[in-house]
Amino acid sequence: MTPYRLAISTDSLDADGKVIYGDIGLDALTAAGVDWQWVTADGHAYAAGQLDDFDAVWILGHSGIAAESLSAASSLRHVARFGAGYDQIDLAACSEGGVLVTNAPHGVRTPMVHTAVTLLFALGHNLLAKDRLARTGDWRANGALRGRGLQNATVGVIGLGGIGAATAETLTAMGLDVVAYNRTPRPELGITQLGLDELLATSDYVIITISAGPQTRHFIGADQLAAMKPGSFLINIARGSVVDEDALVAALTSGPLAGAGLDVFATEPLPASSPLTALDNVILGPHSLCWTDSYATDTSAEARQCLLDVAAGRTPQNVVNPEVWPAYRRRFGPVGATDR
Repeated sequence: MTPYRLAISTDSLDADGKVIYGDIGLDALTAAGVDWQWVTADGHAYAAGQLDDFDAVWILGHSGIAAESLSAASSLRHVARFGAGYDQIDLAACSEGGVLVTNAPHGVRTPMVHTAVTLLFALGHNLLAKDRLARTGDWRANGALRGRGLQNATVGVIGLGGIGAATAETLTAMGLDVVAYNRTPRPELGITQLGLDELLATSDYVIITISAGPQTRHFIGADQLAAMKPGSFLINIARGSVVDEDALVAALTSGPLAGAGLDVFATEPLPASSPLTALDNVILGPHSLCWTDSYATDTSAEARQCLLDVAAGRTPQNVVNPEVWPAYRRRFGPVGATDR
């Protein structure tokens, strides 16, 4: 019997060839009869021909899947993402070609909520400036470095997907005043939801968790930043593309913002020449603040299970393009007892 063939992206390997997340369960894949190998994307996305001999591809980092990636990949049936985001995957092209796309949003959810909370409290208590002060020994400046704090503050959450909803619920449980905006209102969550302009104008802290894609590119631009409350803070844990970075720099230097906490950027790694690196009112993270032991273990297990399910003919969890089923059936037949 022909083995199930899996390509794994190399964009999350360190200089020694080890996976930066640790053990992602490759032995379990081998034990299940999956024949896997590392494949390096040609540029930002896999080129035509690179995936022709594979049944599935596991994207561990930021390698992309474009329409060209699928042009001759007649056996490819599954693109699996390590993590929640899939903005680098051409979802329409995958659906048209009968290729399932899955992600792993549950393992990352709690660590991402904690990432938002970490940046929120660090900004609220002016942690970065106080850290620098402690290192110099000149504690006389303490009085000038009081933080805005979170008492009597309003926290706005933009995006009520899994991470955004969990963030809003966690902050509410902590006794904070939380409001939210979602492109499609979600009254069932019981969270006060405002229009975007009202949220920006009234929030002391704005946390962005909205998903990235063509419709949300520069969702927060110059106009939205100008509409924010004077002295407010912006936190972005979504994707760098969601915020117009040039406009953000302007808002941080001469606009209404008092500061920002950023774990994602338009270009990653963040260039050393970026104006953001020179700003004292910005906390920067290398798109990994959510990386914890549980994040790596749980996300690996979730993504790996999707791979094993598709390989065994079962319907996987977390299919992000369920409209693919008709095209998938035409190419590969039923997808198991739980077929939709």
